[in-house]
Amino acid sequence: MKQPNDVFNDLQQKMSEFFQNSPAKDVEKNMKAMLAQGFSKLDLVTREEFDTQTQVLVRTRARLEELEKRVAQLEQKLGASGSGSSQSQD
Repeated sequence: MKQPNDVFNDLQQKMSEFFQNSPAKDVEKNMKAMLAQGFSKLDLVTREEFDTQTQVLVRTRARLEELEKRVAQLEQKLGASGSGSSQSQD
């Protein structure tokens, strides 16, 4: 059984062969140019850029969680030492 990608690749190959052997080749070029121009106007990123930013976000979240834990530990130490010093001043 063919995979969906195989079906699409076959269809694309057949369409390319059809366009190469017909005056529709110019139509294909024009359509590609129009699509490229339309996509360039949109604020799109490549898959590679998206994956890179996803990895940066994962690392940033991990670092944030580490820092939140450190702050909580420091606050706990500060609270424990602060309550002990206030008792000695009474």
